[in-house]
Amino acid sequence: MRLIQFGIALLFFFSTDLQAQPESTTKSALTFDQLISLDAVSDPRVSPNGQWVAFVVTDYSLETNRGDSDLWLVALEGGQARQLTRGSASDAQPRWAPDSQEIAFVSTRDGSPQIHRIRIDGGEARKISAVETGISNLIWSPDGKWIAFSGDLEWPSPQEGRADPYPTQVKIWTELLFRHWDQWRVGRRSHLFLMPAEGGPVRDLTPIDRDVPTLALGGYHDLSFAPDGQQIAFVMNPDEVPAIGTNNDIFVLPVEGGRMSNLTEHNTANDNNPVYSPDGRWIAYRTQLRSGFESDRYHLMLYERRTGKALDVTPNWSLSVGEIQWAADSRNIYALVEEEARRVVYQFSIEDHSRRRILEDGHHQTLRIDPSGSRLVYTRENARQPDEIYSFEIGSGTVQQLSHINEARVTQLQMQPLESCWFEGAREEKVHGLLLRPPYFDPASKYPLVYLIHGGPQGAWQDSFHPRWNYQMFAAAGYVVAMVNFHGSTGYGQEFTDSISRHWGDYPYQDLMKGLDFVLDRYDFIDDSKMAAVGASYGGYMVNWIATHSDRFVCLVNHDGVFNLESMYGETEELWFPEWEFGGPPWVNRDLYAKWSPHRFADSLKTPMLIIHGQLDYRVDPTQGLEAFTSLRRKGVPARFVYFPDEGHWVLQPRNRRVWWSEVLSWLGSYLKTQ
Repeated sequence: MRLIQFGIALLFFFSTDLQAQPESTTKSALTFDQLISLDAVSDPRVSPNGQWVAFVVTDYSLETNRGDSDLWLVALEGGQARQLTRGSASDAQPRWAPDSQEIAFVSTRDGSPQIHRIRIDGGEARKISAVETGISNLIWSPDGKWIAFSGDLEWPSPQEGRADPYPTQVKIWTELLFRHWDQWRVGRRSHLFLMPAEGGPVRDLTPIDRDVPTLALGGYHDLSFAPDGQQIAFVMNPDEVPAIGTNNDIFVLPVEGGRMSNLTEHNTANDNNPVYSPDGRWIAYRTQLRSGFESDRYHLMLYERRTGKALDVTPNWSLSVGEIQWAADSRNIYALVEEEARRVVYQFSIEDHSRRRILEDGHHQTLRIDPSGSRLVYTRENARQPDEIYSFEIGSGTVQQLSHINEARVTQLQMQPLESCWFEGAREEKVHGLLLRPPYFDPASKYPLVYLIHGGPQGAWQDSFHPRWNYQMFAAAGYVVAMVNFHGSTGYGQEFTDSISRHWGDYPYQDLMKGLDFVLDRYDFIDDSKMAAVGASYGGYMVNWIATHSDRFVCLVNHDGVFNLESMYGETEELWFPEWEFGGPPWVNRDLYAKWSPHRFADSLKTPMLIIHGQLDYRVDPTQGLEAFTSLRRKGVPARFVYFPDEGHWVLQPRNRRVWWSEVLSWLGSYLKTQ
């Protein structure tokens, strides 16, 4: 078999240039209290005059059990950032007025999310909306006249006399996609609304039985104004049964009212993220070509508004285009691209469709550009630093850090950098892995190993500071942390990503076992008698698969993992996913569901397992965890179930996150730190 080429010359390679010298032991290893004290920096927005960057800082509190967000400002030239809003409410989604003197934002200070406006030179914010739907996806028209947003409403609209004198909490439905992620969608629709920027009557621009923007598989920006403010683009799935397909389309609608037009009706796969060029000639967007496959690579597309022609800028590229941003002169597009455990920035030429990587180190997000077109603004993080705001001067290549929200706290922490490795995995193809040593690392000592397994399954471990699955938290407990971006991972070409479909239990499992052999052979500081595997979602599935196919680990942690593939089909909400991965519903391809379902091999269970699940997880229903727990205990295998009645697929609330880390580290410690 041929080797997939990743631009690395050696078959086996382990980078050593990233490894820092030992740090002073006066710094502390990361604890949960320190992790939760780190603020989340997000959503930078450059002012139209190019002088300021507004952004959001979220502070998490165990006392209030939530994250409270505030707006901050920093000069694009650099300097001290200042806080613009304060209080116990959440202020988010800053959007600049065209004159750069005011910011519109969404705040919960009056209870429900409503639009407020505040001057950047001081003063109190004033509320300009009072809508029952709540507000998200806020955008301000370039001409300053309108503010558009999306919000939920009851659908169909309630009628006179419909109220029941004896109300209950009953839910009744007849169609699919009645719930999604952690929300019940029975009797609810998200619509696109428009209101004057000064406040006033709100118009429903999409009074139809569809969710706008799309409920699933949307882009980074699925609402967008034309430069003249006369038209708005949005993303919607027009199909009768959205639960079984990925057919999101780009629609446009005149702001003053009129007929909506579908620009991508010809494509039955996913189209999203429409962004108008500054000169108004083009709408750039992302498209997938295979209907029903949510992890097909995204092509960068150009729709010419005058002719109606669509052009593919990346027809033969193997990587997938993420968030896109136009250059000020409409001659280039900048895009985030996932590439080999990083999220980098590429520049694409509109004239000849050439491309070049212009930013590579770290994990970049929320890409913006200043009005002059000379600088990009974005957030960047890595495994030792949470997100901060940066700018990149396109001409000179100069990078400047603009915010320093967490700097004082991070400098007090002893954290190792990620190390990178390549080894021969399944199909005789090269596979990428990552390794993290614990704080105060002593090469003469032996350390237990925690093997992290990512979800998706079409996902990847990256050089990032994850707010929940934080590598440093595992390392701080005294463990070596290893990760493998196995077959099916993103960022290594579409062929590599495709390889996991219908192969859930062989190629990824082989990669994980060969990766484990590689690090054990390479590093004698790992204690192969004290190893644990930990994963969530598909990673939890793989933990279940390992539990029924291997005895190499002394304990396992399964968060929201799939145990029974056939029952999983009837419990999940986005049915296109299992139908693509296993070639249809179970009654069409029952043998493949059976082949890769861990529950069929439950007689081999012998490794102690911690199982974690949330009641509001509608992607992987908690019954999957219950089935695994029941099987383990019926076999007499030690097991522990941690149940969160108020969490979904992720554990988000600060107090629950505290319990999660306590349970996970306690479970690992009881098996990995015994003599």
